[in-house]
Amino acid sequence: MRVLFWGTPSFALPTLAALEGEGHHVVGVVTQPDRPKGRGRKTQPSPVREFADAEGYRVLTPERPRGEAFLSEIGDLKPEASVVVAYGHILRREVLDVPSLGSFNIHASLLPQLRGAAPINWALVRGYDETGVSIIRMVEAMDAGPILAQERLPIGPTDSVRTLSPRLAELGAVAMLETLTMLEAGTAEEEEQDHEEATFAPKVDRETARIEWNQDAPAVCDHIRGMDDVPGAWSTLYGEPVKLFSPLVSDGGEVGEPGEVVVADGKTGLVVATRLGEVAMGEVQPPGKRRMAASEWVRGRGPGVGDRFD
Repeated sequence: MRVLFWGTPSFALPTLAALEGEGHHVVGVVTQPDRPKGRGRKTQPSPVREFADAEGYRVLTPERPRGEAFLSEIGDLKPEASVVVAYGHILRREVLDVPSLGSFNIHASLLPQLRGAAPINWALVRGYDETGVSIIRMVEAMDAGPILAQERLPIGPTDSVRTLSPRLAELGAVAMLETLTMLEAGTAEEEEQDHEEATFAPKVDRETARIEWNQDAPAVCDHIRGMDDVPGAWSTLYGEPVKLFSPLVSDGGEVGEPGEVVVADGKTGLVVATRLGEVAMGEVQPPGKRRMAASEWVRGRGPGVGDRFD
């Protein structure tokens, strides 16, 4: 099948890598333009562009995927299907309709749950014990198209975005390849979503990532895992932001005010009180420092018992 691929982050790479291996012809790759990244703000290509350039694919990097010139460019590629994985722009109907079979998206949730930009984050923050991927035919409305396939994945008690994302990316690649096979054979079936059951997963930002200590310990753990590692859950200590990672509900029985450090030693590490229960932090990232074990921070210039995160 002649496939036009759309994607930007590393989450999209397993699908792109698998397409050619399964005999599909990738006629072009559409990705975001090079952007400034990192502390030095050096312009860098997206992970998808790096991979596509290395493989010799034709790469398109429009600022906005629209307009007659762009439509003509992708139309000349004569794609049978567009495969879209975390591209980063909403595609208009005239773009979705260019391929003869249509445009298909991998969405990292069990739709209609968690439509939107950050389904992996919010599955964790909301305490789900299961998530998955959905393959949908794309329509103009966000993540609202009919479903062709779904695959489920359990969420473990220590999972974070860092651990779930690569597993979902691989699961999505397999589901998309199976869907393309059914489309070629004319056996694909589509099921409309129950739009009344839709929930949403808006983009997360720095303010979203701030920890609210006036919750119970499991909710604080879910929040921290759902923000790991970008943007990173954070709270202020001594007026400076500190990112916190790898939490576990503590069974030590210490008591303190929400945000108060109740354990700080070089072996146990760092335990912080919440509204109900305590959370043991496995890792931290102090301002201007690398990510490190909480016990290492405590042995250095970390907090003491009685200090308080705000």
